Amino acid sequence: MNNKNPNIGLACNKEVRKNYPIDLELSRLKNFANFKWQEFNQTSDWDNHPSFSKESETKLIEFTKNLDALIVSHGSPLISKNVIDNCPNLKFIGELEGDRFSQRIDLEAAFKKEINVVDTTHGSSYPVAEWALGLSILGLKNAGEHFRNLIAGKTVFPGGSRENDPGFKAGELWERRVGLIGCGHIGRRLLTFLKPFKTTNFVYDPYLDSEIADIFDFTQTSLEYVLSNVDVIICLAPLTPKTKNMIGEKELNLIPPGTVLVNVSRGAIFNSEDLIKRLSKKDIIASLDVFEPEPIPEDSPIRNMENVFLSPHIAGVTKACQPRFFSIMVDELDRFFSGHKTKYNLSYRTISNRKGL
Repeated sequence: MNNKNPNIGLACNKEVRKNYPIDLELSRLKNFANFKWQEFNQTSDWDNHPSFSKESETKLIEFTKNLDALIVSHGSPLISKNVIDNCPNLKFIGELEGDRFSQRIDLEAAFKKEINVVDTTHGSSYPVAEWALGLSILGLKNAGEHFRNLIAGKTVFPGGSRENDPGFKAGELWERRVGLIGCGHIGRRLLTFLKPFKTTNFVYDPYLDSEIADIFDFTQTSLEYVLSNVDVIICLAPLTPKTKNMIGEKELNLIPPGTVLVNVSRGAIFNSEDLIKRLSKKDIIASLDVFEPEPIPEDSPIRNMENVFLSPHIAGVTKACQPRFFSIMVDELDRFFSGHKTKYNLSYRTISNRKGL
């Protein structure tokens, strides 16, 4: 390897190697660094650290011992204290995606060694924000009921009149009052999408720095205010012990008639029985990409509600996401080895916020 450039390695399985680092981004990385890949196949899931194998740990140490930066993803062993202690050149660790709680990295050991740790999980935030915008407009247009009528061969406006159609009464996003529940990467991107519509925006997020409200021009407020005082409610909160079933009968009954409710986060933030009960009144419209449980049971009443538009948890699933995770990581590596600060650092505060502590 060329010693003038940092040595950067990727530890992951074959699927990640094939689908994530597209050629253009690898070429960009190789302009300022020496790159190598090592296949690893440790099992892990979304909520737990990889299974331990002494053989894999030894292999990882051998791979990493001369690296300045290590990128990890699916298949990688745990970046343990032992790995960190035996890799003295390591200055940067990056998690590509699918590990919001850094289960693949011993953060305590990394922080003690003053290693810069980042993740690019938010690469999937781009399409989620787009679909949140799309579902908001679909809800305002009463698209769910119109679609059901069309495929059933019914007249679009039964009785020949638009006057009672919610999509006629409230069919525009222009200058509406919009409330966000949660305002992380997805919320901030969505706020930029909302700007051309001149919406007035309100945000409930107890973990948000106050200066964010000034930067993105919204009013920080309570959950109760968001639920009871806007035209479109958009749920973007992560699922944590504190947010599970956060919105039940009491909260849902705060929502006034004519409101559109959008959820692109996690279905379990809402109590499903209470949500179905509220929607059965037919005075609000819901656009839902997520539900609890998933897939939605075939006999669930929500499948047949005219005032509900459903999609099968597709908001963050696009072909462009996988190379984007790597593209953002290359951006971060470029910043770091150019002497700049990285944008997407993991810290005690980051993980605490994500876990809702």
